[in-house]
Amino acid sequence: MARDYYGILGVDREATEQEIKKAYRKLARKYHPDVNPSEEAAEKFADISLAQEVLLDPKKRSIVDRGGDPMEQGGAAGPGGGFGGFGGVGDIFEAFFGGGGAGREPRSRVQPGNDALLRTQITLEEAFAGVKKDVTVDTAVLCNKCQGSGSESGAKPETCDYCQGQGAVQEMQQSFLGNVMTTHECPKCHGYGEIIKDPCRQCAGDGRVRTTRDLTVNVPAGIASGMRIRMANQGEVGHGGGPAGDLYVEVHTAPHAVFAREGNDLHLQLRVPMYDAALGTDLAVENLAGEQTTIQVPAGVQPDEEIVLHGEGMPRLRAEGAGDMVAHVKVVVPTDLSKDERAALEQLRESHDDEARVHSSEESGGESFFSRMRGKFRR
Repeated sequence: MARDYYGILGVDREATEQEIKKAYRKLARKYHPDVNPSEEAAEKFADISLAQEVLLDPKKRSIVDRGGDPMEQGGAAGPGGGFGGFGGVGDIFEAFFGGGGAGREPRSRVQPGNDALLRTQITLEEAFAGVKKDVTVDTAVLCNKCQGSGSESGAKPETCDYCQGQGAVQEMQQSFLGNVMTTHECPKCHGYGEIIKDPCRQCAGDGRVRTTRDLTVNVPAGIASGMRIRMANQGEVGHGGGPAGDLYVEVHTAPHAVFAREGNDLHLQLRVPMYDAALGTDLAVENLAGEQTTIQVPAGVQPDEEIVLHGEGMPRLRAEGAGDMVAHVKVVVPTDLSKDERAALEQLRESHDDEARVHSSEESGGESFFSRMRGKFRR
């Protein structure tokens, strides 16, 4: 089923270019990865970006208006057009009442090519630094033997003698209404109105052949998982050697062993023993650039406390600056104590006035336990 590009942007089918751009900007402010770092928002942003591109391209929008999807294999709507084999209401009237066949224009042999989509996976380190990624795409390319002409000798196509160049023929058929004139595609030229007398033996007259190509994709630093990179004119070459469509490379980032990305911030968890939490310590972590970053754990740090290192996160995509590195502290309490360790801890407990008790909201400025829990779950 063809995608509803108008519905994705929330505009009418008669929307102007300015209205399409306005709708895109409104949605982009809501779903852009810099504003909304969720995976669902990344997918939504990719959809609205694709919808804007399709609807601002007259060629692709025309295919959408005919019921097709220019981003899928085949592009335009099929010959049935949703009417059981007829191209539309006009063809139904032609089938029962005749006429129209002589005025039908033949199809152009040279057709624009379809866009193509492939997916590739990168590491978080590659997303951090940017990378040149080699990809292999299976696509249609210009036939190097006939150079898209479809002719073995390079001769120009000749007018079809069966339909006289109309691309369609008419036939009289009997029906319950009596004799009716039907119009259908010329079986000899297949609707083109012309014939190639000596089809190229390599492409069978199509002007293109399928092959695999190796391409290098420039993945920019800071790219988010799910984003697409457009490579102009690297899609499929059209029938008859028509202009190539575009290639879209959708980038996905593999999970990382240490860091979790949220927007432009990098999150990690620190496992801090109880005594280090009490006395303070320094931890060295290897960042995505392969360098050592020191995280200073302050004395008296509490469980679930966050230590923020500003500017140590992901670089902003095609912009200055970077996000933050956020370390989440997990205080580890020992469970297997030796006799001496237990005695030392008991001595420490006796030397302090603090003791286990029920917490009161008065100790936190009137904020209750349940208010704090609600705030935590909202984050």
